[in-house]
Amino acid sequence: MRIQALEEERAFAFRRYNLMQAIASSMETAEDEEIAVATAFAALRARLGWNSDGEAQAEVMTHFGPVALALFRAQASSEGEIVGLAHKALADFESWYAEARGSSFWNLFEQQIPDTPRVDF
Repeated sequence: MRIQALEEERAFAFRRYNLMQAIASSMETAEDEEIAVATAFAALRARLGWNSDGEAQAEVMTHFGPVALALFRAQASSEGEIVGLAHKALADFESWYAEARGSSFWNLFEQQIPDTPRVDF
């Protein structure tokens, strides 16, 4: 049981890193906060494969907005306090998602590999 929990924690850490890296990269050329947040939303939608926003997706985007904003501000500043706010914003978002949905946000990134039929020739 402990090994499974550690495996899940490790997988979530990689997903967290990869998503935040992708969002940070997408916001590098953003000139202001509004553009940065819109770019972050587009990157998140692309990563999750969301082509349109339903009610649930819109709610996630609304709650993810402070994360994107904090990340943009952290990129523009080297102050430890501001960088820490980005970490806190992400932790707050993860907590909200877990409470609202009853599962981890990072479960959305599960990559299910479809079974490949065996064919004997």
